[in-house]
Amino acid sequence: MLEVGKMVEQLDVLIFEYQKLIATRSDTTFASDRAKLLASRLESAIDRLAVPGSSYIQQLDVYRVEKRVKYKIREIHSIALALRDDLKAGWTSSVMELVHADTHSDYLQMAETLLAAGYKDPAAVITGTSLEVHIRMLCTKHGVDTELPSGAPKKADVMNADLKKTGVYNEARKKQVTAWMDLRNKAAHGDYTSYDEYQARMFIDGVRDFMLKYPA
Repeated sequence: MLEVGKMVEQLDVLIFEYQKLIATRSDTTFASDRAKLLASRLESAIDRLAVPGSSYIQQLDVYRVEKRVKYKIREIHSIALALRDDLKAGWTSSVMELVHADTHSDYLQMAETLLAAGYKDPAAVITGTSLEVHIRMLCTKHGVDTELPSGAPKKADVMNADLKKTGVYNEARKKQVTAWMDLRNKAAHGDYTSYDEYQARMFIDGVRDFMLKYPA
């Protein structure tokens, strides 16, 4: 799980690179491959570290299509600077997100303990249940229906597809969640030989990182 301190550290490196770049104060500097690469790295860092749908991502969407590198990198640097400062100040998580994070952390810690004791199957079931609850909370956060027109609750795979359609995350993330749910189903239905302890370990770590990247 990437901690806030590590997030700030990554942004600090790129912000320092930008400061070194503008020290030359030359138009040719901003036309260089170095400037284009830095703009791309700043953009990637914001995508990776900011919460989907946040103001940071919304601002980035405005400038990511800008063709003039000098203008683009300046604006993206400003967004990265704001994100870095807000992360340091602890202003990027709502109170509800923090409560949810603490709850999920408890369950994932339980899964960790079970796995360490050799009980990979209940560990996978608990992790999968935590993931499904988080998916439902993400739907609520982003205004996605969690019930069918009949009033019955949607299944996890349907909510996962809906979150992708809404733009909360991309197709690659949707496929990863589908794979995690498949592992959870195998554990819940006694198909214990279809995965091993290493896969259970990666399942727990992956879900933890997913919850950090997409807080609910």
